[in-house]
Amino acid sequence: MDYYRCFVNGRWIDAQHARRLTVVDPSNNEPWAEVPDCSPEDAQTALAAAAQAQKAWQSLPAIERALYIEAISVALESDRDHFARLLVREQGKTLREAHAEVSDTIGYMRYAAQSARWLRGDIWPADSPNEHLFTFRVPYGVVVALCAYNYPLALIGRKVGPALVTGNTIVIKPHEATPVTAAEFCRLVASVGVPAGVVNMVTGGGATTGAALVKSSMTRMITLTGSAAAGRKVAELAAGNLAALSLELGGKAPFIVLPDADVDAAVEAAAVARFSNSGQVCICNEMLLVHRAIAQEFIDKLVTRVGRIKVGNPMDDPDMGPLATPQALERVASLVEASRQAGGQVVLGGTRPEVPGRRGGNWYAPTVIVDTTATMPVIKEEIFGPVLPVLTIDSASQAVALVNSREDGLSAYLWSRDNSTIMQMIGELQTGTVFVNKGISGSVHGYHTGHKLSGLGGEDGPYGLENYMQKRTVYMKY
Repeated sequence: MDYYRCFVNGRWIDAQHARRLTVVDPSNNEPWAEVPDCSPEDAQTALAAAAQAQKAWQSLPAIERALYIEAISVALESDRDHFARLLVREQGKTLREAHAEVSDTIGYMRYAAQSARWLRGDIWPADSPNEHLFTFRVPYGVVVALCAYNYPLALIGRKVGPALVTGNTIVIKPHEATPVTAAEFCRLVASVGVPAGVVNMVTGGGATTGAALVKSSMTRMITLTGSAAAGRKVAELAAGNLAALSLELGGKAPFIVLPDADVDAAVEAAAVARFSNSGQVCICNEMLLVHRAIAQEFIDKLVTRVGRIKVGNPMDDPDMGPLATPQALERVASLVEASRQAGGQVVLGGTRPEVPGRRGGNWYAPTVIVDTTATMPVIKEEIFGPVLPVLTIDSASQAVALVNSREDGLSAYLWSRDNSTIMQMIGELQTGTVFVNKGISGSVHGYHTGHKLSGLGGEDGPYGLENYMQKRTVYMKY
């Protein structure tokens, strides 16, 4: 059994009370590693290290901070295959998807490093003679990064890069199901000589270790990627300290297909956007809203395309691997069964396949459900798994009304050739992102944000970078 320690103040440490968490391989649920199960006291130690290191880190020119970030990305590139295989073993994504995650992480880090040259403020006309009025941006101080299990490495890079280049120090708390990647990332941090205390990492449960990090008076900003329920809890715990929040939360992305769409292109995009990473992507195609005029043609082609998805040992690089946790598997299966009993028709999948050599894993077959209604669980709730429910619509306005009636609003897909319809729907859809005539994607300079219960603040690009800084205004008489 491999053992990975926490990283605090430049040193590898155990939990104060010597408790440990077990890490399992999602393809067979066999244990293969252990990490410390940190106490609230351990969390405070990590925060104190970050707080002590922050002043000196902030005093460095931004370009010097950027050099450390770039060095981490170079080290990651040189260790690419190791990290890709680690992601497969820990999270269950395919080897191809794991390599893509490594590339995304490098992209996030390098974009943050390049941003050092354009951290800027503003100069305003003063109301009095012989006076300057200006606003500049300063770091919050200590940032706590709470990461989800679906992208254990990319979410770290997405948060660490912007936090560090803007002068903050950071404490990372990975999801308890996927903590090993975080420990190995900190190995790179140590190898390139990042000053002690600038990057710290503790492992443990969200209700214990995570809560202690969030509630502490030393924490000045919290960046979370997780569910809406987790976001609400973090906001409650952070309220006493009024820490700044950047909450990247879940959603129920609709994939809207209107009668004039390119059906073949939309079918391909719908399949990829649903079953990538076994459907465990916050912006995944969560429900297909297809116009009645083309519904049967679309469904027939979709079932054929999804039926070609190969499920297997993720190390063999099939099209789809297992779900990350047993809890995720049980939730997906229960949503499908409840919707089946409510009248939904499972036309493909809905089973737990046997994968040779990988018995006992979190396997669920790519699934398509038709004849759904707006009240069925697979339409009402975020699935976060390889299940695509199909709901037939009669108009674009009906689709918009359904989407906007929800409490969340992360992303939406829209397929149409009519520019007037497209522009009207872009204006009406209450989501943070709209993909028009394209599938799932993302750019390091595009702002990733949610509306309503799908989040607060966001990540990526110049807007995401600004979330890691607060403003200071100066009235200077001379």
